[in-house]
Amino acid sequence: MKDLKQWAAVQELYKRKVPILKIAKQLGMSRNTVKRLIKLKEEPKYKRSHYPSKVDPYIDKIITWRLSPEYSFNGTRIFRELKHIGYQGSINPIYRALKKIDEERSDISPNATVRIETPPGDQAQFDWASYEIMINGRIRTVYCFTMILSASRKKAICFSLLCDAEAIYEAIQELFTDLGGVTLELLIDNPKALVIENNPKSEDEIKYNPQALLLAAHLGTELNACNCYWPRTKGKIEKPYQYIEEQFIKGNTFQSMEDLNKRGKEFIREWNKKMHGTTRRVPDEFYENEEAKALLPLPNTRFRLEPLEKRIISNDSYIHIDTNKYSVPVKYAGKQLQYRIVYGFRIELYTMESEYIMSLEVQDGKYDTFRNPEHYDAIAVKTSKSIPQIKRDFTRTFKNGEEYLKAAANVFQQPSYHARKILELLDLYEIDVLDKILSYAITHDKLDIKSIKQLIRNNFFEIIADTKELTEIKKATDIEGITRSCDYYEGQQEVTAL
Repeated sequence: MKDLKQWAAVQELYKRKVPILKIAKQLGMSRNTVKRLIKLKEEPKYKRSHYPSKVDPYIDKIITWRLSPEYSFNGTRIFRELKHIGYQGSINPIYRALKKIDEERSDISPNATVRIETPPGDQAQFDWASYEIMINGRIRTVYCFTMILSASRKKAICFSLLCDAEAIYEAIQELFTDLGGVTLELLIDNPKALVIENNPKSEDEIKYNPQALLLAAHLGTELNACNCYWPRTKGKIEKPYQYIEEQFIKGNTFQSMEDLNKRGKEFIREWNKKMHGTTRRVPDEFYENEEAKALLPLPNTRFRLEPLEKRIISNDSYIHIDTNKYSVPVKYAGKQLQYRIVYGFRIELYTMESEYIMSLEVQDGKYDTFRNPEHYDAIAVKTSKSIPQIKRDFTRTFKNGEEYLKAAANVFQQPSYHARKILELLDLYEIDVLDKILSYAITHDKLDIKSIKQLIRNNFFEIIADTKELTEIKKATDIEGITRSCDYYEGQQEVTAL
């Protein structure tokens, strides 16, 4: 800085034609210095002499330990590691070297990435995110599990109320099932359910959860944990979450968790039909043409952490789970079944031979009973035995119902008996058909159930068809050659005998 000021002053005085000796006296410098500064046509620049540093032989190591995502060591850690391999200097040269390295690194965008593509069938990526979603009128925290085939970019999705080990293992299996096969490798994050230890600052092997290794062996895949705090390693699965939130989650409400899962899978199926921005190919087409045949087959059974629980179904066909009662089809009444709760909301029922039966959804509240009328169809009473209810059902069902009851009341002691028997005929005939039969029965004073059934046997078409319809039926059956007398068949028998 001093040389720069002196050079500027000498150049200014020299331009004013001030003699060299006078410049030297005025600025307090020798004449030779003045002459040297006059000869410099450009401003002087500071040049620092480079002296060898004790850290120079280790600069490559320092760069690796500082910049590699696997290490990202700070200054004190680098100093300690260098001392192990022979460094004799102090920590200050290391800090100076790190400052220079960081300044040079700032010229490169931190988002700079080398994209890695894998062959079909090699890799799938698995991850999850949580969302606040309106379910059945209240906001609930829901976990969205997703999986993507790295080659074709075909995606699968499911939702859960839990994010524990059992939910994670179940989701991995369900998503592989949705994708139609298993990849050689599954790229995962580092939750304790999957990874016990993954320290990028050491050279120790990654320690996986033993249960996760059993799951991988069951599926036939190999787990590959990405670097901690480096989500770009599994960028193919990270990116879709923003799209899922913007295009599916926001603004939607759902009746139940099953409704959310059903609509979520439909959303993903439609998304898989759209061209991918990176591959410029449609995931479904890429999958069908190339990746599907490269996948490993799915196992025949599911891997489970816990054994199935057992319950005896009550005689009124209910299963008791966590203080609540849920109806099941009556054919299982009195039998022992097995069950498990998946994702915190889905009850899966199995036979004692572990064959899947059906699913129920866990309901809120305690000590409640949840009945599905369809479960009782096999033993359901076809018509009510209550006289007032029979009359209500009869008049509500038939247009001629009230007129029939009035007419029957003048003939029978208990007209509701005959009305109930007529209602049971709805299993065989349409309402409007029986209505016409009732009208005919009232007109011809044939009100008891036996007479009505006889009318149906003997006069059915005459009753239900109007005059025009009967004329058309007769024309259709009177065509020559279609109807024959019995003499024709007797003649045929004589010819055959000959």
